[in-house]
Amino acid sequence: SKDDIIVYDVDAHACIIDGVRLHMGKRFTYKHNDVESLEKNLERATKMAEQTGGGILVISEGVFGMRGEQGRLKEIVDLKKKFNFRLFVDDAHGFGTLGKTGAGAGEEQGVQDGIDVYFATFAKSMASTGAFIAADQEIIDYLKYNLRSQMFAKSLQMQLVVGALKRLDMLRTMPELKKNLWTIVDALQSGLKKRGFDIGTTQSCVTPVYLKGSIPEAMALVKDLRENHGIFCSIVVYPVIPKGLILLRMIPTATHTLQDVQETLDAFDAIRERLQNGTYKRMSASLTAAMGE
Repeated sequence: SKDDIIVYDVDAHACIIDGVRLHMGKRFTYKHNDVESLEKNLERATKMAEQTGGGILVISEGVFGMRGEQGRLKEIVDLKKKFNFRLFVDDAHGFGTLGKTGAGAGEEQGVQDGIDVYFATFAKSMASTGAFIAADQEIIDYLKYNLRSQMFAKSLQMQLVVGALKRLDMLRTMPELKKNLWTIVDALQSGLKKRGFDIGTTQSCVTPVYLKGSIPEAMALVKDLRENHGIFCSIVVYPVIPKGLILLRMIPTATHTLQDVQETLDAFDAIRERLQNGTYKRMSASLTAAMGE
């Protein structure tokens, strides 16, 4: 309600920001993965909650999808000893890939029981459509009758529900899938590092590669990867990241092979060379000139 306060990570996914904007009460951001900043904002939120009689909701991601970093869930849960709040975790990239049983970033960090509302999607490790929320019965009952966006929406189609249940069963009973996934992830990430690529601070399957170049160069580069090397990956450029940087984001899967990894590493060597020797700059310039004509 308008009496409640939300405190969320400044680098939270766009869907979280859109949701937070619907909140009628106060909301604060804390610096990305900065526990000291979170604590300062919790102190502000606590003073406000004492006046309004409302509650506090802290929001973090289990895995931040752009950089692959895990949210500092263990440290956030520890703050419950000092502050009264509920913790909401969006674990889209952690569910199915992290933790002993694949239960996600909370299990990986040993604090799953400290998460009050756990959200994940069927669109990542389950390769489907839809999502789920897990929480105590009291919270779920409240959401069922108050979650406006869902009350007036159609339920998930039955074939998707059956498919999700089957995939969940596979995650639980086929640990070899996650084991193979991490064999591929480790081979790709260690291979990129050995070849001098900057993959940032990833702690998950999400594998970012940072290169220097302009937006037109990035477009020429990603087309070259797709058309001539058979590799599809998404690119991120300004204004999401600073000007002059190109972020190529890869997410390996359990069905990739070590041969796929080798081909990817070789392709990345080739595109880096073309980026550095100006090939992509010339390609983008000639395309711009042709469009002008």
